[in-house]
Amino acid sequence: MFVLPPPPRYPNQTAYNAAVGAGHVIPMIETNNILTNPSGPEFQFLVGEGLYTLKEDLHLATPPPHPSEAPIINPNPLATTPQPATAGTRLSLINLDVRPLPPAFHQFASRAGGLEQSIQEHPSESQSSSDPRESSDIGRVNSSDAGPLLTNAPAFGEGNTLLVPPNSIKDGSKRRKPKNNMTKSNSSFISRVIVHDTLNKRLQERASDGLIAFANINRAFQWIDLSSPSKADYLTKILFTKAHCLCHDVNRLTKTSAHIDVIMGFSTGEIIWWEPVSQRYTRLNKNGIINGTPVSEIRWIPGSEHLFLAAHMDGSLVVYDKEKEDAIFSAEEEGVATSAAATQTNGEVNNNSSSNNTNGVNHSSNMQVNKSVHSKNQKTNPVAVWKLSNQRINAFAFSPDHRHLAVVSEDGSLRIIDYLKEELLDLFYSYYGGLICVCWSPDGKYVLTGGQDDLISIWCTTESTLIARCQGHHSWVTSVAFDPWRCDDKNYRFGSVGEDCRICLWDFSVGMLHRPKAASVRQRGSVSSRLATLQRAETSNTTGTANRLRSNSNLSAADVDSGSLKEDKIAPHPVEPRARTAMLPPVLSKIVDTDPLCWLDFTEDAILTSCKSGMHACL
Repeated sequence: MFVLPPPPRYPNQTAYNAAVGAGHVIPMIETNNILTNPSGPEFQFLVGEGLYTLKEDLHLATPPPHPSEAPIINPNPLATTPQPATAGTRLSLINLDVRPLPPAFHQFASRAGGLEQSIQEHPSESQSSSDPRESSDIGRVNSSDAGPLLTNAPAFGEGNTLLVPPNSIKDGSKRRKPKNNMTKSNSSFISRVIVHDTLNKRLQERASDGLIAFANINRAFQWIDLSSPSKADYLTKILFTKAHCLCHDVNRLTKTSAHIDVIMGFSTGEIIWWEPVSQRYTRLNKNGIINGTPVSEIRWIPGSEHLFLAAHMDGSLVVYDKEKEDAIFSAEEEGVATSAAATQTNGEVNNNSSSNNTNGVNHSSNMQVNKSVHSKNQKTNPVAVWKLSNQRINAFAFSPDHRHLAVVSEDGSLRIIDYLKEELLDLFYSYYGGLICVCWSPDGKYVLTGGQDDLISIWCTTESTLIARCQGHHSWVTSVAFDPWRCDDKNYRFGSVGEDCRICLWDFSVGMLHRPKAASVRQRGSVSSRLATLQRAETSNTTGTANRLRSNSNLSAADVDSGSLKEDKIAPHPVEPRARTAMLPPVLSKIVDTDPLCWLDFTEDAILTSCKSGMHACL
C-alpha cells in the first residue's frame, strides 16, 4: 500500500511560510492558538474562600490528521470495547523560581523529619547542582510541581550498582542531553517542528517566576510560556506523523533555566525524551521493541534523574532509563533475574513474599514481576517490568513519601504497590466500572480515585479501608487533584472534573464522616497492618495469611497449613454497598466548558482545567 511521506520540517514558522509562498509546500489546514478573556456572571462561581472568575481561556490548536493517516471510521456508538485514547489535553506546569511550598507540604515534611537532605538515586551519586533551583526543598508553584520532600525513603533500585550511570552528573550545567537534533531530524516519526523565531530571546527575557506549560493534544505537543502576554504563541510546537501523544511528564529534579527533561508517551507505545532548550531528543521503545501497546501514563521516578515509569495498555508497568539502549524483552529465566528476596533494603534482609519465587519472577495473581529492578541484566532497557492485569492501566501516582504507587485500571481496580520492594500491598475495586484517575493527599494518608461509576472514592491507606464516596458528577470522572494550599492535618480540599463538562470542589474532614461498618475489612488485620503508617509489617506465620482470605474463599485451613497459598496473593477488599458508606456532597458543582473535561490542577491563587478539544481555563 502506498503511504505518503511526512512533509519536510522547517526550523521555524518563517521558513515554513516562505516555503508555502514559493509553492514548495501545500499548507495543511491548521489553526493557531486562541486566547480569550470572557466575562460575565456565567464565568464566575463563589466558594468559601472567595469568588473565582474566569481569567483566561486558551484554546490550543488541534492538529488535523496527517495526509498519510488512514481516515478514522466512525465506531459503533454502542460499542463497549475500550479504544486507545487519541484526544484530550494533558498539561504540566513548572516554575523555575524558588517559591514557598504550600502549608500542607510543610506540615507533611515536619512530621516526616524535615527537608535537610535531598533524596539520592544511589549512595554514590549526588543530586546536587550548581543551580540552587535544583535543591530538593525548592518551593513550587503548583501541587504537581512539589518535587522530592522526604529523606528517609531509599532510592529505587538501591543496592544494584548496575543502575548507577557510568558518568554521574554533578554539574547542572553539564547534564547529558538527548543525542538527536529534532529540528534537523529526518525521522518519519516526526512530521513538523515549529520553533518560535525569537525563542532564545524570549527565554532570556521571560519573568523568572512565571509558569511554563507543556501540553499534548492529539498528534501535537506544545511548549508555552504562560507568563508572557502573548501566551497564545507557542515557544515550540511538534507535530507527529501518525502517533498521538497521550501523556508526558517533566523532571522536577533536573529542571533549570537552561535544561528541562521532558518525556512523552504515544499511542504507538513509543517514548520520546526531549530537551526543549537545546531542541534535542531520543526515541525509546522504538517500533514497540519492548512493549508495542499505547502508553497511557508516564512519570519520572521521584528522586531520579534518568529513570521513569510508563504504564502500557496491556496492563504492564515498565521502568525505562532515558540513557540506555533498548533490547527485545522477554520475561527473565532462572539464573538471569535476581530475586528481590536476596537484596538488602535499609541494611536488612528483605524476606518478603518474593522468596517463594525460585527463578526471580514473582508469579502472583495480582502482580507479576517479569523483570526485577535488582536484576543483573541492566545493560539495556527495560530496567524493570511488572505485569498487573490483562486490562489497560489508566493512571498511576507516586505517594508523597516516594515509597508507594497507586495504580488504577480499566478493570476497576486500585492497587497500592510498594514499588521500592516490588510488592503489591493492597487491592480495592470501584463501585462498578473502570477507574480512570488517581491522586494522593499531600500528607500521604488518603488516595482519591474517579472513574466510570461517576463517583470519587476516598481511600484511607493506613487503615486499608474506604472512607467515603463523593457523588456530584453526572458522567465519568476524568481527573482529581488536592489543593495543597487549602489542606491541613484535619481538613482537606480537592477538586474533580469529568466528561459532564463539570468541575466539583469538595471539602472533607475525617471527623465529619461516620465510619463505614466494614467489619469484613477489620477482620483482615494482617492486610491493614501492611499499610500502617505506610510501612509494611512483615508477616512470618500462616495465621496472618489465613486472615487475608475472603469469607467465600474455597481454600481450606489444610491448604493454608500446607503452604499451598502463597503469601504474595492479596485478596481484594469486598465492594462496600452504599448503605454502609459515607456519602459526601460537593461544596461547588458548575459546568465550566462545552466539551468534556480531562485535566485539573491547582495553583496558589487559581484553578486550571483542560478539555478534550484542547482548551484550558485559568480561573
